[in-house]
Amino acid sequence: MILIIDIGNTQTKIAVFKEENIQQVHFCPTHIFHERLIELKNENPNVQTVVLASVGFLQENQLEMLKQHFSVVQITSYSPMPFHNAYSTPQTLGIDRRVLAVGASLQFPNQNVLVIDAGTCITYDFVDENNNYQGGGISPGIGMRFKSLKHFTAKLPEINWEQQTANLIGTSTQESIESGVLNGVIAEIDGIIEKYQQKNPNLKVILTGGDAEYLSKQIKNVIFAHSFFLLESLYSLYKYIQSYD
Repeated sequence: MILIIDIGNTQTKIAVFKEENIQQVHFCPTHIFHERLIELKNENPNVQTVVLASVGFLQENQLEMLKQHFSVVQITSYSPMPFHNAYSTPQTLGIDRRVLAVGASLQFPNQNVLVIDAGTCITYDFVDENNNYQGGGISPGIGMRFKSLKHFTAKLPEINWEQQTANLIGTSTQESIESGVLNGVIAEIDGIIEKYQQKNPNLKVILTGGDAEYLSKQIKNVIFAHSFFLLESLYSLYKYIQSYD
């Protein structure tokens, strides 16, 4: 059994893998993720290896603590990747976007693949049929858009969004905010998918991230929705690194 760990800015996702299949997925605040790992070790004594990637800076004391209990494989920008990186500033490409590109490359070889990760930010990452990572886009996620309206205005309220749908025409200030944010995100994603489809025939579109389940029901373009695509991609990269060595 292996623990696959996606360390985010505020939340960490931990998947327990057995024979290439996810057995469990756990969520916890990032500042206590190492404590949760020790708990999982006690619950699953057969776990010896953890594979982790972090969008932020992993503290050295946290890493050393993990090494006392596990064999640690840390994924970084220096890890071997199974695609050609055509990004003009490869050193600035986030590890989360790299890992999503890995999943596109390994799970859908010789295809044009667009991965959309709808979380804190909405990221678009494109790997072409010749296995070149071309780049993509970054825009604010749903939660960030709601918070920005509150933060940058004097009177607009912050909306406690619970993945409800929004009417096109809002009949109150709250409904108008929900309409603008939610319908705007849906229109953005649909429009970007259409632009990629026009340039790239037989495009495979993967939607992942915390808001993927909600958005998959709203977006008109044909997509493959998978909330845990990044975790599976981390596992695929781990297996690739093993074979690479």
